[in-house]
Amino acid sequence: MVTLTLMPIEHVPVLATELLDVLDPHPGETAIDCTFGGGGHAQEIAERVGSGGTLIAIDRDPVAEQRFAELEDELEPQTRFVRADFADALVALGEEGVRADVIYLDLGVSSLQLDAAERGFSYSYDAPLDMRMDPEDRLSAADLVNEWPQERIATVLREYGEERHARSIAREIVRRRPLHTTAELVEAIRASVPPAYRFGRGHPAKRSFQALRIAVNGELDSLDRVLPAAWDLLRDRGRLAVISFHSLEDRRVKRFLADRIRGCVCPPELPVCVCGHEPEAEPLTRRALAATPEEIERNPRSHSARLRGARKLPRGTDTDDERNLA
Repeated sequence: MVTLTLMPIEHVPVLATELLDVLDPHPGETAIDCTFGGGGHAQEIAERVGSGGTLIAIDRDPVAEQRFAELEDELEPQTRFVRADFADALVALGEEGVRADVIYLDLGVSSLQLDAAERGFSYSYDAPLDMRMDPEDRLSAADLVNEWPQERIATVLREYGEERHARSIAREIVRRRPLHTTAELVEAIRASVPPAYRFGRGHPAKRSFQALRIAVNGELDSLDRVLPAAWDLLRDRGRLAVISFHSLEDRRVKRFLADRIRGCVCPPELPVCVCGHEPEAEPLTRRALAATPEEIERNPRSHSARLRGARKLPRGTDTDDERNLA
């Protein structure tokens, strides 16, 4: 059992106003927060669904569970916390017969994790190479960089971090093994990239840290599983919203929602529809919503946030919103 200490926090939820506008929660509804974290979004949603509503919070991080316990008495709705990967949790809730009016996800690393130096998520602190969202998981970032073959590490950096210097970084990591701390990893990255990259815009380790975190926690696999699970749990007219922080996540969300918004899938040369495919959703965001300049100034971590959402339609509903999301 891994014990983590919950530090006092001032949690600032990203795109909170926009999320509330998109989800439009009403009194008495059931809401599922798939990424509870510090509870900022949940507190806003709980206020809207009120004492007659239900809030189910999900997170794989035990620190988030501690945070929920701190806030639970302040929340008006009937509440419940599920500590699990969000895809696994939604599947289990569906098997229980749970249905929701509102489901939302705030993807990526939370402030609780990023600001806890000992968790090893940040390149700004010298800490053990960990990066596990659930500290009881087997694979850590140290295991990955010290045990995986060079080519596999390069593939992770290239595919999950879109890192242009993936091969040289992986080569330097292997040359310096074993690596035990975030500072050692940062130095390996600095030593393997050109000077213009080291001193250019942004931290040279940013993409590599993102890639390793995604691989350690299986984030993209979980996202691919959670979206259909969330859609299945929604009642008719239920709303799904997702906040993502990089293109790998956003592309998956965009494609998933677009596939459900699209109606006819016949080839354009056919004069009449023969597929009978009906749209399952209508868009709640015409294109991804971004943080305002004012929010970015208050909370720089919001600068890359993108919000997309859709409403689930009853079968047989006509809609004009059959275009792909921009």
